[in-house]
Amino acid sequence: MLIQDELYRKIKKKVGQAIGDFNLIEAGDRVAVAVSGGKDSYTLLHILDGLRRRSPVRYELLAVNVDAGFPGYRKELLAAHLEEHGFDSHLETTDCYRIIEEKRRPGSSYCSFCARLRRGVLYTLADRLGCNKIALGHHLDDFVETLLLNQFYVGTLKAMSPKLLADNGRHTVIRPLVYVAEADVIEFSRRNAFPVICCACPVCGRADQQRKRMKRLVRELEGEIPHLKQSMLRAVRNVQPRHLLDPCVSRSDTLLEGCCHE
Repeated sequence: MLIQDELYRKIKKKVGQAIGDFNLIEAGDRVAVAVSGGKDSYTLLHILDGLRRRSPVRYELLAVNVDAGFPGYRKELLAAHLEEHGFDSHLETTDCYRIIEEKRRPGSSYCSFCARLRRGVLYTLADRLGCNKIALGHHLDDFVETLLLNQFYVGTLKAMSPKLLADNGRHTVIRPLVYVAEADVIEFSRRNAFPVICCACPVCGRADQQRKRMKRLVRELEGEIPHLKQSMLRAVRNVQPRHLLDPCVSRSDTLLEGCCHE
């Protein structure tokens, strides 16, 4: 039984606000919720289901898991949890692990390659299962850290989008946890004793050091600026183009004709 306490209501309210602000879910949607067995995806699935049960807008949820084939991945714990709570689900076994081992270029990011493969599988499954939207469990901290990572390491002013039409033009990726802090996700997962499982990949715990550094930086700055994350999230909704250095943006805040961004 899911604990529906004040924290549950707080998270549900923030997710409902995000859905309303960005029109993430509409009547008739069939949403594939990507569940890995981590705290974020468990939280996303349960909160969306709680909202669905009381929503005047009718939509469907389908929990979708992509097993990359890493030895030791305990998807049976996830499967048991989904069955216990009555979720419609589909668990897909793939050979992503073999492909990564054979095709990944030396020195390239293990996590990025794996994410691209999983994303491709998700899009294929969404087609096959009749889902027009794919919900991912990225939370507020992920948005903030991605913004910093792109500025520090890539040289772009870019974060994540709460709603993004996929390159194939058929699916919309949504991130309903955009307003939810990771600390709340962690506590919600702990209180409900979700059976969190590791991805079991060979670099688990050793990868993504840059993101961990951004997480430490944000935590340090929050000691002086308590509302840092909320302020940064507001910043990416309050863009002032003519005060940036992009040569494709004119002084009237419009794109120049023939801009390289078009």
